[in-house]
This record gives sequence, structure tokens and C-alpha cells, in this order.
Amino acid sequence: MQLPIDTTYRHFPRRTHGHRELADNRYIAEYIAKEINHPLPAGQGKHTVNDGKTHTRDPRAKPDSQHQKWGPRLLVFSGLLALLTTSSALAEEILVAVASNFTAPMQEIAQEFEARSEHQVKLAFGSSGKFFAQINHGAPYQAFFSADTEKPERLIKVGLAEAASRFTYAEGKLALWSASAEVVDSKGRVLEKNQYRNLAIANPKLAPYGAAAMETLDNLKLLELSRPRWVQGENISQTYQFVASGNAELGLVALSQIQHDGKLKSGSAWVVPENLYAPIRQDAVILDNGSDSAAMRDFWKFVQSDKAARIIRAYGYNTPTAH
Repeated sequence: MQLPIDTTYRHFPRRTHGHRELADNRYIAEYIAKEINHPLPAGQGKHTVNDGKTHTRDPRAKPDSQHQKWGPRLLVFSGLLALLTTSSALAEEILVAVASNFTAPMQEIAQEFEARSEHQVKLAFGSSGKFFAQINHGAPYQAFFSADTEKPERLIKVGLAEAASRFTYAEGKLALWSASAEVVDSKGRVLEKNQYRNLAIANPKLAPYGAAAMETLDNLKLLELSRPRWVQGENISQTYQFVASGNAELGLVALSQIQHDGKLKSGSAWVVPENLYAPIRQDAVILDNGSDSAAMRDFWKFVQSDKAARIIRAYGYNTPTAH
């Protein structure tokens, strides 16, 4: 008779993450190996005969049969193996497409989620426009964290995303940044002086932060003056790299890329006033490929939790519950 799963569970080591105890497959496997190779626990050498009395077997005596020798251990082994198989079957890996401006917070969110779950999150980062095109052509992503609201809405309209899953996970902010200290002043007047070598911006056709950069320059009446100095990145991540590497002296980047916990990581920056560009609302949706995934449902709850919101705000974003 196979040991009941709930009985077996009490015998192998467990690791605790937060308030939830999780069975770790590696620990189960190690315990199986230990049970097979070590002597039986005390008391399992005892047996009962027809006289109703319990007799202790001479440890030097040869076992009556291989069943008596290995039977109890095989019961333990079969129960643990069944639990290991069940646990492995429940764990999933989910594939999530994420706008590149949200790279750092999403990496931290995924790490926190994996610490609380047996599921794994595989992340892909890039421009929202590229992801939108790939999803329309059958890319296997199961969720999409866009840098705008338009693309998730269009995916819902063509039946590639769940309308009920859509939510605003962050509201982004734009910043003028230089990797060198004291280059950017607190009012951003360095743009007006027009004495910089070049200005990195993201492609406005693919990246919402690029569109916000163009709108900012237009409202400052600097669009045409700055145009000859533009260096254009495919997405906001590449735009940031142009400045970080020194290939561009200035760049209009996402505040989340240069700030954490309210502190500038390096260089000098001006946080662009939010009245100079339309709000950068960033929406997320579960795609058709993820609609039947239990792991995705768990992940979706976590990214809308207070813990995830605190991570998001630490990178300079607004969240729907904190402005």
C-alpha cells in the first residue's frame, strides 16, 4: 500500500518563504536518496507473531525476505516520488514581454515572486512597438507590459489579449540626464543654451518615452533647434546606453533608469515637469497564450500587490494608488 501524500509530506524537509511553506523538489530528492541508503528507523526491526507478543529480531539474523528488508523503505520512496512528480507538474515557467523602461523594477518583482512560488518567470525586454508587432505575428509571450495604453487596447480589440486582465501598473516620468556631474542644471536650461554635442532620444514611433521626449521639446520650443543633434535609440534602453557610454552627452530617458529610492544613481539630471508631456500610463494585459496558466494568475495577483507597488515607486514611477 502506498503512503498517503499528506503523510509523506510531513517527513521531508521544507523551506519557508514569507508566510507560505513550499516543498522544494531538490530537498525531496535528497531525502529519497537518504532514506534508501540509511538504516530503518528504530522499532522497524520489531515484529508480531501469533502468540500476540512483540519480539525483537536479532540484528545479526538474516531477513526472512527481501520484502521485509526493503518493503517499508519502498513505501516511503513511492510516496515521496509521487509527491515529487505532482509538485513538478504544478510548477510552470511563464514568458513575459516587458517594455525596456521597466527592466529594473520588473527584474526585482519577478525575483520576489519566484521567492514565494515554485513558478519561474522568463522576461524579455524591448520596445513596446516591437513587442506589439511580434505578438500580432504569433510570438509565444503570455503577458505584455507595455509602455503605453494604446497597444494593450489594440491587442484586446483583435482578440489577442484578455480585456478583464488589463490594468495600469505604472505611470512613467521623463528626465534629461547626463552621465557627467554638473552638466545638467536643475532647470534643464542646458537645452536652451544649445552648447551640447548631441541629444539621445528614443524612436517616437516605437517607444512612448520617445513620443514624450518629442512633445517636451516641442512645448519648450526647442524641437527644430535640437533636431540636428539627435541620436535616436530603438528603445529607451538603447537611448540610456548612448548616454551612459558617453556616445551622447545628454539624453531624455526614463526616470526609473537613473533613480532608485529617490536618489540619482550617477551623473546629473533634470526631472521634466509632467505638464510638458502627456501622462505616460503603462498598461499590462494577459495574452491568449497565458489565459489558461495558473502560474500567470498567481503572477498577476502579485504584480498588483502592495509589495510590487512599493518596488515600482522606488524607481520613480507613480502607481494607481500613489500619486
